[in-house]
Amino acid sequence: MRLRLLQMFCEVVRCGGFSSAARATHASQSAVSKAVRQLEEDVGTPLLERRSSPPQLTPAGEIVYRHAQIILEEQQRIHNDLDELRGLRRGELRLGLPPLGSASLFAPLLAVYRKQHPLVEIKLIEHGSRRLETLLLAGELELAATLGPFSDDLDVQPVCKEPLMAVLPTDHPLASTPRLSLVDLADTPFIFFEAGFALNDQLRQACLHQGFEPTEGVRSGQIDFILALVAAGQGVAFLPRLMVYQQKLRQVRFVPLTSDKGTDWELALAWRRGAHLSAAAQAWLTLARERIPHEA
Repeated sequence: MRLRLLQMFCEVVRCGGFSSAARATHASQSAVSKAVRQLEEDVGTPLLERRSSPPQLTPAGEIVYRHAQIILEEQQRIHNDLDELRGLRRGELRLGLPPLGSASLFAPLLAVYRKQHPLVEIKLIEHGSRRLETLLLAGELELAATLGPFSDDLDVQPVCKEPLMAVLPTDHPLASTPRLSLVDLADTPFIFFEAGFALNDQLRQACLHQGFEPTEGVRSGQIDFILALVAAGQGVAFLPRLMVYQQKLRQVRFVPLTSDKGTDWELALAWRRGAHLSAAAQAWLTLARERIPHEA
C-alpha cells in the first residue's frame, strides 16, 4: 500500500468528509476520492460507507484505519530522526494550542521560534484542551498545551498556574466584593465555554466540591461574546488572571476567587507518555522553559 493513499484515507476519516480532507491536504476533492478508491482496490473491499454523512468506516475500514495510523506514525518518526541529524535545517512541529491564554503565552514564543528555526514548518491546531489531548493520543499532534488535571497517558512540562477570576456585570450584587467563593455564585447562571474546554469540567467539579451544581446559562467559544453576555446580565464567566489584563472594561468587573480546590488555571505542554520527540518539538519545549516564566 502506498503511504500517500493511506494518508488521504486517514484525512477523510479524521476530517469527516472528502471536501474537508481535500482542504487539509491541499489537494482537489477528486484527487482525494481517487486515492481512497485506489486504496480500496488494493485491499479488495470497500473501506467507507459513502451514503452516510459523514462517511462511516466499514469493518474492513476500521482495520485499515487502525493500522494506517501506526504506519504513518512510524513514517513521521523516520522523518523526525532525520531532522535531528540535519540539525533542524528543516522539520515539522505539529502543535496544538487552546484559545484561552495562547495570545499572551504562545504568540510571542511562536515569533521567536520562527526566527530561530525558519525552515521548520509549524502545523497549528486550535481546540479545547480535551480535544487536543485526544489528538495527541491519536498521534495527530506531537505537542499540545492542555489544562490540568493531566492524564496519566501524558508527559507534561508546566507552563503556568494562574488563579481564576469571576467576570460579573457591574450591576451584580457581588461585583464590588474584594474576593468571591464559587458558592457565593450558586444562584447566578454560569456562562461556559463550548464543548471540549477543560475549564468547564474543572468549574463543575469545583462547584460540586463546594456543595452545589452550577446552573448553565449559555455556551460560547468566543471570549468577546462571553464578555458581552456577562455585560448583558446573562450570567457569570471565569477567566485566568493573565487574560483579565488584556480585556477592555465592557461594563464588567473582574473579581478574584478564593483559593479553593479547583480555582487555579494550570497549563502545561503535553505529549504522549514515553514518546520520542522530534528535534523541532524539543526546541519548542526548551524555548518555553526559557521564555514563558519571564513573560507570563
